[in-house]
Amino acid sequence: MRILVTNDDGIDAEGIKILASWARKLGEVTVSAPKLQQSAKSHAINFHDHIEVHQVPYIDGVTAYVVDSTPVDSVRFATLGLDKHFDLVISGVNKGFNIGEDILYSGTVGNIFEASLRGYMGIAFSTDPTDFAEATKRLDEIYDYFVRHELLKHNDIYNVNIPLNSKGIKWTRQGGAYFTDQFVKIDDTHYHQQGYSIYQINHDYTLDTDAVMNGYIAISPMSTRRDNAKVFDKLKKKLS
Repeated sequence: MRILVTNDDGIDAEGIKILASWARKLGEVTVSAPKLQQSAKSHAINFHDHIEVHQVPYIDGVTAYVVDSTPVDSVRFATLGLDKHFDLVISGVNKGFNIGEDILYSGTVGNIFEASLRGYMGIAFSTDPTDFAEATKRLDEIYDYFVRHELLKHNDIYNVNIPLNSKGIKWTRQGGAYFTDQFVKIDDTHYHQQGYSIYQINHDYTLDTDAVMNGYIAISPMSTRRDNAKVFDKLKKKLS
């Protein structure tokens, strides 16, 4: 198996090194990741400027490239710029959850959306920002869950979030609002975006927000589609 490992926290982040080291047991690992921290870049790409890429020393047995651009450009370089096919793209482990509406901003999840567009299967991993130990411990269990239930035969991309002291795995869908921001004035011309939680429990463990906030690993099937199929089906006869 050929595996591409990527992230949005940058090639030197702790989480991607954990993921790349773990992935070696599955097969041949290539890392392609941003040069710098690139959180919340979603699906941004750079097509106006040249993109600088260097092969760099990394973990034993892993070929690694640092890409001076967005997270998704790291995936695009590996899948379009290298003469290599990948069986699986894994993104993370992100320092912080990507659940609910925050998924729309996530570069970690943006990477697997790009994987899907390129015809690859992908899994995004995120965890509590305070500690990677639980994620490190649970990767085997999560991958075994994927294999036992043949999840990648049913859908090509998944979002996985791992809380501390997790109680088990829940099959989930995207929840609602988790965090929001305010613009805090620094001086006459500078503002800082400061986030704060607005999570409200729905007592529904099929939502990734409720599952993770109550101590369960959330595995959610994802899609690149952005249209509203329910509204289309409802109005297609009337508007055709």
